[in-house]
Amino acid sequence: MKHKTIIILLFMISIIMNSCNHMNKKKEVNDKENNDTFSFLIDRFADIKIMQYQVPEWDKLSLQQKKLVYYLSQAALSGRDIIWDQNYKYNLVIRRILENIIEHYKGDRNSKEWQEFMIYVKRVWFANGIHHHYSSEKMLPNFNKDYFINLIKNSPNSNWPLLENENLQQLIDKIVPIIFDPNVDSKKVNTKEGEDLIKTSSNNFYEGVTEKEVIEYYKKIKIYNDTNPISYGLNSKLIKINGKIVEKTWKIGGMYSQAIEKIVYWLEKAATVAENQLQKQVIHKLIEYYKTGDLKTFDEYNILWVKDTVSHIDFVNGFIEVYGDPLAMRGSWEALVNFKDVEATKRAEIISKNAKWFENNSPVSPEFKKKNIKGVSAKVITVVQLAGDCYPSTPIGINLPNANWIRRVYGSKSVTIDNITYAYDQSAKNSGFIQEFAYSQKEIEMNEKYGYLASKIHTDLHECVGHGSGQLKPGVTAEALKNYHSVIEETRADLFALYYIMDKKLIELNIMPTLEVGKTAYNNYIRNGLMTQLARIELNKNIEQAHMRCRQLIAKWAFDKGLQDKVIEKKIKNGKTYFVINDYDKLRSIFAEMLKEIQRITSEGDYAAAKKLVEQYAVKVDINLHKEVKGRYDKLNLAPYGGFINPILTPVYDQNGEIIDVKLSYSGDYVAQMMYYSKNYSFLPSYN
Repeated sequence: MKHKTIIILLFMISIIMNSCNHMNKKKEVNDKENNDTFSFLIDRFADIKIMQYQVPEWDKLSLQQKKLVYYLSQAALSGRDIIWDQNYKYNLVIRRILENIIEHYKGDRNSKEWQEFMIYVKRVWFANGIHHHYSSEKMLPNFNKDYFINLIKNSPNSNWPLLENENLQQLIDKIVPIIFDPNVDSKKVNTKEGEDLIKTSSNNFYEGVTEKEVIEYYKKIKIYNDTNPISYGLNSKLIKINGKIVEKTWKIGGMYSQAIEKIVYWLEKAATVAENQLQKQVIHKLIEYYKTGDLKTFDEYNILWVKDTVSHIDFVNGFIEVYGDPLAMRGSWEALVNFKDVEATKRAEIISKNAKWFENNSPVSPEFKKKNIKGVSAKVITVVQLAGDCYPSTPIGINLPNANWIRRVYGSKSVTIDNITYAYDQSAKNSGFIQEFAYSQKEIEMNEKYGYLASKIHTDLHECVGHGSGQLKPGVTAEALKNYHSVIEETRADLFALYYIMDKKLIELNIMPTLEVGKTAYNNYIRNGLMTQLARIELNKNIEQAHMRCRQLIAKWAFDKGLQDKVIEKKIKNGKTYFVINDYDKLRSIFAEMLKEIQRITSEGDYAAAKKLVEQYAVKVDINLHKEVKGRYDKLNLAPYGGFINPILTPVYDQNGEIIDVKLSYSGDYVAQMMYYSKNYSFLPSYN
């Protein structure tokens, strides 16, 4: 839901940090590789770059820990098909057609058309489907339908995904308009006000129902209990059959059973090598949830998971975030396997231990503050495996669980993914980005000195205390803000981080050395929110993605509020636009005022106020500025989006079939990894 921070400053943050001199002395790979020879950048196509992340200190794990990571990683990869099918009901069919062509096509593989075909395939792989991973709009190929049909017909011996009694021509006739017609299922997630958000969204969470019917259905069955409200609809598809609305639950014996059975198989193996009894209970409870589909069991699993703060190895696996549902109810499947970066965790632990101070001293109205802070644990992690909605594009920070009542009563876990952030930083060096968009040499120098640290502290504050702060009024649920929920929640957490990153308390806690770090964070955030993130948006398009809306909402709102005093000033130099902060203290006061209002909207479930703010500040784009930014950005020849391939984990067996080691290596080949995953982790039928 709210808490998966694709703060997606993702690539933009990484670019902003491009010249940073900060080097982590631990960034060795198996004590052998070094950053001079390690290739972070693997592939580049369309608007995307593919990177390889390092896994430092892998060889310091015990054999038991390595086996645990291996089993959890196999469980993660086993659910790969689920996110594809959730994103769109024909995604698996299309993926299998595309991969059949790659494997069996007998024609010219050096032609321009073939190169365009491979770019399209790579984009589809990256998005886990045919809709763009960020804008959610359908991606159209740069080759024509006749060439596509030729590819199919010249790929003999292919195992085409045919329905019973369906021939190849019928399959072609069905799939061609789905891929090539811009008017067919054009948007995966539609959040446009005034439209039926369910009927106009192409995701596979609903079928045959309208937005009104969905809302009415849950009004009838929902029983609200303030101490234990169930996350209705989190793990099911809502469908109308013979005029009756029913839920198809994602569990063993239900929808996605074939993949979930494999997930459970590997989780059961993971339980045998758990680091401690509590971690074993966590894994067994997750298995029980996958077998029953019972959301009460999922809550019990989350409570146990939050309590486990001692295990070195940790993981996320399940139907978690709700960004893919315009009504913010249904969870996209994701998985992530990691271990703690002990040294880097010290900073996050300091923030976590002072969570009550941050809550008590926030500018939020007292009635909306938490009276007691429960178990806000924080750490910095090294990720080893990404899967589902976390792959190839991944968050740089996570705060879970999403259930507000669990967060209030039991607390939450907050993590910053250090090796992912580091890979972004390394791959983006010497890009020229900051030199192009920063107004002054002083801004550039501040970023060189403090940019990397500023982004990490912002992420820590956003995840550790931002999402964990505040409380809802009795009777208010997270669904109250409907299609504006995700953007308002990200705005709330970002404002919390922005307010405190300019607080002297962080210097007192030795989290940062000077307020110049906070000023650097402000420079980068305003520049990104008002200008540079527009490089990701197609001309004449609105902003759709929740995190991008969040950043523009904050930056434009702050610009307007400080307009009279020129707190933020728009300047033109050599025909280029820049945004310059003239008064950092006043800007912090504006952030405080904004945070107070956003928390009120959240706590009261004020849909009308949320709608007004988002539609006024977060959606529309200044077309002239947009054209300028795109032109300046294009000259730098950069890819605005980034994602990763996973390392390869290979078990080593003795003569008795027992694992005696797990070797970690790096693929360096995006196409090879995707084809390997499809051959070895395709467990769902093409139609579900």
